[in-house]
Amino acid sequence: MKVRRLEIAHFRNLKHVVFVPGPFSNVIYGENAQGKTNLLESIWMFTGARSFRGAREAELIEFDAEYASLTMQFDTGPRSGQEAEIRYNNNRRSILLNGVERGASTLYDTFRAVLFAPEHLSLIRGTPEQRRNFLDAGLCQAYPRYLAVVRQYRRALQQRNALLKDLPRNASLLDTLDIWDRRLATAGGMLAMGRAGYVKRLDRRVRQAYGGISQYKEEFSVAYRCGAFGGEKPGNDEEAAVLLHLALKRARREDMKAGFTTVGPHRDDVEMTLETRPARMYASQGQCRSAVIALKLAEAASLRDICGEAPVVLLDDVMSELDESRQEYLLNHIGMFQTFLTCCDPENIRRLRGGKRFLMREGELTADDA
Repeated sequence: MKVRRLEIAHFRNLKHVVFVPGPFSNVIYGENAQGKTNLLESIWMFTGARSFRGAREAELIEFDAEYASLTMQFDTGPRSGQEAEIRYNNNRRSILLNGVERGASTLYDTFRAVLFAPEHLSLIRGTPEQRRNFLDAGLCQAYPRYLAVVRQYRRALQQRNALLKDLPRNASLLDTLDIWDRRLATAGGMLAMGRAGYVKRLDRRVRQAYGGISQYKEEFSVAYRCGAFGGEKPGNDEEAAVLLHLALKRARREDMKAGFTTVGPHRDDVEMTLETRPARMYASQGQCRSAVIALKLAEAASLRDICGEAPVVLLDDVMSELDESRQEYLLNHIGMFQTFLTCCDPENIRRLRGGKRFLMREGELTADDA
């Protein structure tokens, strides 16, 4: 997958940008608050996802402008010369793919990208929810059918929790709890099995990526921890659903007392280990940064393995606090992906070999041919 050309109009502080990147490493440098992250955000929007900065669509339009538009020409799989356009106008988003109006889900299954942003550094020491979200995002990009599974599970969980809260005031609702148990177990079994298989693949790739980034002979690994199965290992979705259904029945008394569902994939975690010890407890700041970057590169490699095509890789402010050997690796040794990397200090990119450099200043992008 390659971005060939990107044209931007009135997106955040980018009044009019025409960006023709190279096929491998593309470094966008410049001082803070010039528009570097906005450029990466504009590429990310073509995955069909919302802004990775949590912005509302109205906030994406340049101040005092009436609209914002993004037009990308890209190659994917056997198809070259595809074109997608996203336009924001009057609190409405419209999407065109090869001239035909489509929904966001079409982009989700057409253009794939993996993003590293500074806020992802909390993956190691942050909450289990953050790690589950990271896992589900990668799983749904690799296997788009799981997007519906995740939504089904969340809806069933929301309904079951609402029922548990109402039970003390209306005991007659108890009979309907079995219905939500079955729905939650069916979607939850599929989700847990999908996550487990994805993490197994991710683990192999993250070991390789961390070994390339780290200058020390350390081992970083990941494993999926599903508490509802009680140590058993289901062989398929149906077995997982049966085990989860049994776990829900065992926990029913506790759930009714607590007023929410205490077991299931929404309580699971991704265990991250550095040299046999929990990374969240023992990893240094530098090791955490290297580990998160390795996770993102492993996500990209897993997508390539599963989909048969390498995604675009977006690395925002990734060079900070990395030593020269790690910077050199990111600049020159991940050439199997088209990469877009931002940094502030031009000295950080002097070791770039064979890529392209671009200066971002006050929302304007200039190719640096030096």
